[in-house]
Amino acid sequence: MDNDNVVNMDEKKPSFSFKGYLRGGIVLLIILLILFITLTNLYIVKENEYKVVRQFGEVVRIIEEPGLNYKIPFIQSVTTLPKYQMTYNVEEAEINTKDKKRLIIDNYTVWHIEDPKQMISNARTIVNAETKMAEFVFSTVRSELGQLDYDQIINDEKSSRGSLNDQVTDIVNELLAKDGYGIKVTDVRMKRTDLPAENEQSVFTRMISERESTAQGYLSKGDAEKNRIIANTDREVKELLAEAKADAEIIRSEGEKEAAKLYNTSYSKDPEFYELFRTLQSYKQTINEETVLIIPFDSPYANLLKGSE
Repeated sequence: MDNDNVVNMDEKKPSFSFKGYLRGGIVLLIILLILFITLTNLYIVKENEYKVVRQFGEVVRIIEEPGLNYKIPFIQSVTTLPKYQMTYNVEEAEINTKDKKRLIIDNYTVWHIEDPKQMISNARTIVNAETKMAEFVFSTVRSELGQLDYDQIINDEKSSRGSLNDQVTDIVNELLAKDGYGIKVTDVRMKRTDLPAENEQSVFTRMISERESTAQGYLSKGDAEKNRIIANTDREVKELLAEAKADAEIIRSEGEKEAAKLYNTSYSKDPEFYELFRTLQSYKQTINEETVLIIPFDSPYANLLKGSE
């Protein structure tokens, strides 16, 4: 057979290799898979949170510092707990005071997680921790207010609530620390202290009576002060008038003395003129439009009136 008619099939095969492309695809897939697993198991810790790393359900690590971290794929899981302050509203409840009267209280609590591992170990969840904390707050508030009389609580002037909040906060923290719940109460505050509806009117009436009594006391003090000021003013006026009268008497006596002196001097200089002047002065003082004089016809006074000597 002529070799020129023989065709080499190996030379006619495509130049690329399917197996080579397959191997390349597998390698790329593995790289992408590794990259995906790596990225999905990276997690970021923020400043206001804890990250709890569990392995087969058990806590193996708690991360507090902010930053980027990595967990073991498929074996470990990560959950988040808040590090910031939280507020919990305790349900309003009715308590009895020391003098056996009822009072409705409503308060709130500011708290935070102090030890996440203890909190998870003993309370399991935030809801359970809040429930336990609320029980401690209510029992403490009931105990503390139960040592006070009704008037001490509702009367603003006698209220002991200022220090009560701090006392309740300290006691609740002691109870939480004793049982190892890993949380801490920052503050307990009473939002509202109300009376049962059936007691409100009687208390309001008594409070109005107390306020009216206080107002009357202020009015009585004001009246007493007014009377004291008036009495002092009257006394000062009388003293001033007495002093002025005394000064006037002195001035008058000195004036009369000076006048008498002048009269004597004038009389000594011209006795007849002085006698005439005194006579005319007596006329002025004794005679007016309605004066009726009955005098002897030949008296000196009549002669002067007639103009005869």
